[in-house]
Amino acid sequence: MAEVSLNVEAPIDAVWTVLADGWSYAGWVVGASHIRDVDTGWPKAGTHIHHSVGPWPLVIQDSTEVVRCEPGRLLELDARLWPAGAARITFTLQARSDSLTQVRMTETVVRGPSAFLPAFVQDLMLVPRNKETLRRLDALARGRTAPFH
Repeated sequence: MAEVSLNVEAPIDAVWTVLADGWSYAGWVVGASHIRDVDTGWPKAGTHIHHSVGPWPLVIQDSTEVVRCEPGRLLELDARLWPAGAARITFTLQARSDSLTQVRMTETVVRGPSAFLPAFVQDLMLVPRNKETLRRLDALARGRTAPFH
């Protein structure tokens, strides 16, 4: 299981707002290139984001499903990327202060050929990507709280 965390300089509500906005997914998830549709009710369990992954024109059409949602605290996803397989990704939020939120992201490959790779190889692939994902999430959450000029 690849695990990364980041202290985001934004209130927990601002971080959750980004996570709960399925249309923003391609703006912070590394590899997602286009959102084609977001199910009504996202991020309720069972809803999907229909997305494209990869650089144009070599895009793969797939989807990500919400497995579990505890608003303001936890979002667990089943992210598909065929033919590589699928991963279980969990975001856990914890307020450190009124303006600081710790975001922990864990990812485990659960299906497909990538699931047979040793854990340390999966970590080599996933940890740098997930660190960048959290940096992008941080930027969007901070942007939601920045004063307008």
